[in-house]
Amino acid sequence: MTNRTDGRTPEGGAPTRSHAPALARRRFLRLAAAGAGGAALPKLAGAGEAGPPAEYPWSQSLGAGVVDRPYGQPAAQEAGVIRRNVPWLTAGTESSISFSPIQDLQGILTPNGLFFERYHAGRVDVDPEQHRLMIHGLVERPLLLAMSDIVRFPSVSRIHFIECPANGGMEWRGAQLNSLQFTHGMISCAEWTGVPLSTLLAEVGVKPEGKWVMFEGADGAHMNRSLPLSKCLDDCLIAYGQNGEALRPEQGYPLRLVVPGWEGNVSVKWLRRIKIGDQPWYTREETSKYTDLMPDGRSRGFTWGIDAKSVITFPCPEKPLGKPGLYEVRGLAWTGNGKVKRVDVSFDGGANWQTAALHEPVLSKALTRFSLPWQWDGGPALLESRVIDETGYVQPTIADLRKVRGVNSVYHNNSIQTWQVKPDGSVFDVQTA
Repeated sequence: MTNRTDGRTPEGGAPTRSHAPALARRRFLRLAAAGAGGAALPKLAGAGEAGPPAEYPWSQSLGAGVVDRPYGQPAAQEAGVIRRNVPWLTAGTESSISFSPIQDLQGILTPNGLFFERYHAGRVDVDPEQHRLMIHGLVERPLLLAMSDIVRFPSVSRIHFIECPANGGMEWRGAQLNSLQFTHGMISCAEWTGVPLSTLLAEVGVKPEGKWVMFEGADGAHMNRSLPLSKCLDDCLIAYGQNGEALRPEQGYPLRLVVPGWEGNVSVKWLRRIKIGDQPWYTREETSKYTDLMPDGRSRGFTWGIDAKSVITFPCPEKPLGKPGLYEVRGLAWTGNGKVKRVDVSFDGGANWQTAALHEPVLSKALTRFSLPWQWDGGPALLESRVIDETGYVQPTIADLRKVRGVNSVYHNNSIQTWQVKPDGSVFDVQTA
């Protein structure tokens, strides 16, 4: 075997153990010689000067100790990454929403402190020692469980999104809010830990005539919803953990229902009661609210499922472009039907599409990341993303939805989002039809 100056074998393999150090030494000596000869080292993009990074005060002194911050906090420079509220949406904050800053999030898991909030009677502080879960109705063995009882049951951990069905609801009649956080921020994704609902239902023994299940929260509204028994036995979870810690109060501490892939309103928080019956209860939240008003005045009821949806998170109104050049277009896709199969991206308002890369993990009923390189030439563009899920469902345009459902609805707007990019790099929420 002959030595090669590039450090590789004649067959094109990796450097041998003896060649690699020599190669590193030669590279170092070439750089040193260039420096000695007055040749400038390459400048890094955005760097104001050549050479290695300067030594700043934080790298020349001791930092704070471990007891300084017993519960970790974000860096001070990230203080703007917070949930935000639209004051005019509701009469008061006790029945309002805070939107997750999805334009600033990394990966598919939403930090607990940034998970979107939705209340019907404000956030309540429940004493877990006094909290009880009643399971009764058409069952053989009614139960009244303390938290200490619930955590004894076999547990599972699963990653799922929760989306309010009103996410994007303000855009039915036209583009209104020039913000990704406000158009799409009523969605978050977490790892939930708890007891499969099917386990608890097996414990009480559902009677043959039991076909529906009512869930009730311990908040001031006693928020409640009816669900078919088939879904409850499938993949629902009675959760007490979120992203490795106990549920936060705003997410239902100490106990909540998680209904994967269905509208967030049915994932009842501060869960206190489960009742099995032979028909739905037709509660306020499934008659007056959370129904889809159609053009003829009738409403679609029990529209629980979240259909496939996606959105580009960079660029977006909060994250504009800089100078022309290479960018990675990034986004999130999800579907209540299972897994995301494909995401396409358009730069001309849907006239042409390119398939984006999906980032692992691609999980059922969870957020999925996608990306696509884009060489921006500095001209105007209309950016869109379109998801196709594993059932073959294709995310529709807003025009397609309006043809069927009109403009009077509030819920289940899963239409394609269009971002208008202007030559200065700014980004705006628009609708092309």
